[in-house]
Amino acid sequence: MDGPNPTHNPAKPTGTAARSGLWARAGVVVGFALPVFACAGMAAFFFLSTASLAAQSPVSSSGFEHISGPFSGPAVAILDLSGTIVSGESGPFDTSVVAASGELLPLIHQAAADAAVRAILLRVNSPGGSVVPSDEIYHALKESGKPVVVLMGDLAASGAYYISMAADYIVANPHTLTGSIGVISEFPDAHGLLEKLGVQFTVIKSGAAKDIGSPYRPMTEAEQALWQTIVNETYEGFLKIVAEGRGLPVEDVRAIADGRVFTGSQALQLKLVDALGYEQEALAKAAELGKIEGEPRVIRLHTRQSVWGLLSSRMSGVTLPADLIRQALGPSLEYRWVP
Repeated sequence: MDGPNPTHNPAKPTGTAARSGLWARAGVVVGFALPVFACAGMAAFFFLSTASLAAQSPVSSSGFEHISGPFSGPAVAILDLSGTIVSGESGPFDTSVVAASGELLPLIHQAAADAAVRAILLRVNSPGGSVVPSDEIYHALKESGKPVVVLMGDLAASGAYYISMAADYIVANPHTLTGSIGVISEFPDAHGLLEKLGVQFTVIKSGAAKDIGSPYRPMTEAEQALWQTIVNETYEGFLKIVAEGRGLPVEDVRAIADGRVFTGSQALQLKLVDALGYEQEALAKAAELGKIEGEPRVIRLHTRQSVWGLLSSRMSGVTLPADLIRQALGPSLEYRWVP
């Protein structure tokens, strides 16, 4: 009887089986490689886009862009306040222009610290925004130690007008919309929609007022009255800032501070601005207040960051969908014009 053959070799896989094995291994490799390449591609995109941003304007080693006039000597520094006023910094995926206090405040401090800057020209085009950043920007301008001239563009309403009260002189276009002196607070109420969807929330709280403004239930009259006191207090502060900034009695300001907007021409008649004009007139006034003789050097200040600094700041500002929902549903207290 024949015994086992020690030299016997198992049958080799057929060509079809071998190719199937190769394809399987290739699939595994591709499966692991795709996420790696995707991450690398995103990193490259952010790096290149940020590097492009860093190279967009001719910024000097001192952190400013020369606009016009001599290349040395006393200067008027231009700062821009455009878009809704918000706290912090703008994120990389923001689809609208915002005036972020975390980006504007360093520029104001830079202008204050630069001995060559004799005056600040703040170009304003904003519907206003959050109360706290509006107040922070206002105080930074007041404490800069430099004359401030505001040039109003299309819109300088509510919080943007509040900030303008730090100016020594305000120039508006005849067709500028400005004013809207007042405070608004909005609380979304989604309980009706949630009931239709069959969604219920169980809220466990330490006190009756802990969930005031919750979008999951209607506000009670007592809660509305409580929040109204907060709005009234903030409004009184706004009136005081305008009265001090424009040299007007508080009651005169109160008479026109019902949230309405005015054209530049109407604002001039109401003493809410000092003159009607354009950038040339605003620059000339800034140079005069800064005691600059002859043609002023005009610069625009920039916050200088490395490419990696810009990249990291952009990545840190990413807002997740859940965060956006929370922001939209959360309570707000704003100096903002709502047309």
